[in-house]
Amino acid sequence: MNLQIRDPRAHELARRLAEKRKITMTEAVIEALEAQLREEEKEAYFARIKALADELAAKGKPGGRDMTKEEIDEMWATSVRR
Repeated sequence: MNLQIRDPRAHELARRLAEKRKITMTEAVIEALEAQLREEEKEAYFARIKALADELAAKGKPGGRDMTKEEIDEMWATSVRR
């Protein structure tokens, strides 16, 4: 398989990255593509988490009430006993 970079700008960017990292242009292209794919996967992962959070928030009851001091004390007493 052969990848030829014909775009002068892409060629220059690959050359500059390779020179900075002291690697071949092929390695520079591979590293850059891998880094970009990782970013894309991260974005997709966080988008899924946000969708789940939004779904759970929509299922929650709006409003509610503040906890009383007694409820807070009971909550902390229960968690300390464990």
